[in-house]
Amino acid sequence: MRGDPVPKLRYIRKTSVGRRLRRLLFPVVLGLLTTLGTPARAVVPYVFLPSEKGLREAGLGIAEEAVQMLRLGQPEYAARLAELTVRLLPNDPRGWVLLAEAQLRDNNSKEALKALARAKRLDPNNPGIWFAEGALALRNGKPAEALDLIQKGLRLDGRNAGALFDLGNAHILLNQPDPALRAFERAASLRANFWEAINNQGLVLYERGKDQEAMRLWRKVLTIKPSVAESSLALAAALHNGQPALKEDAFRLAESALADDPNYVKEEYQKEQLWGPRLREAAGRLLAEPSLRPAVERAKANATGTQEAE
Repeated sequence: MRGDPVPKLRYIRKTSVGRRLRRLLFPVVLGLLTTLGTPARAVVPYVFLPSEKGLREAGLGIAEEAVQMLRLGQPEYAARLAELTVRLLPNDPRGWVLLAEAQLRDNNSKEALKALARAKRLDPNNPGIWFAEGALALRNGKPAEALDLIQKGLRLDGRNAGALFDLGNAHILLNQPDPALRAFERAASLRANFWEAINNQGLVLYERGKDQEAMRLWRKVLTIKPSVAESSLALAAALHNGQPALKEDAFRLAESALADDPNYVKEEYQKEQLWGPRLREAAGRLLAEPSLRPAVERAKANATGTQEAE
């Protein structure tokens, strides 16, 4: 499980955007109306210069709208709004972090890096910025760089569960299972029902031959969120590999997993989700069972591709 590589922006307070913008724009309209005299009269143009407080309120209101666009899955519009935010509030690092998040979700990693760099210059002691840079490095296939950035952020905020989860993923990619496991355990201890971290503990333990511990963790995930395809298929593969008497349970779990997320039918996708070779081999043997052929064929037809393709 790679998880969501983009930290959520949670500190833009809610404002009455429409009301505030109308209040700011009304003097502009009024000024334009005062210039509409008779053609023969000379008039002095009226230019409305909003106060610093007004600009700040407008910027925060636009930022709120950008956050809403992200929640609605419209990163392109969110990025445009965030660009307006940083023009109005160029010295507020929150706007630059928001812009980076929107650009990253719009698959514009290069510009996202620039926005994060600007945010870090404005607020170098903000751990969230270090975490965001680390998440971006992880997404760009640079786990060593991600590890360094996340660790620097953790020195400022050592109790950030999401950052610890990303740290664990970086360790897995660097073939460092022991620190990966510690990071996932710490993350799960800091956030209640953090099923992604619990799931990834199972991934590490299964590769180390600790099948029973891994299966216990995957079962725990499914008590928290029964529809997690990854944990369902991992548990099914482990049951099929080590407990032939539970083969029917393994088939049922596998069918459910492939229906929930058909991409897991592909080994390459499993690898992207940080499945190790032992678990992938077990899943391959399971999915080759004749009883699962219809479910496997449906999954292959419905799979959407790797993360990079998406």
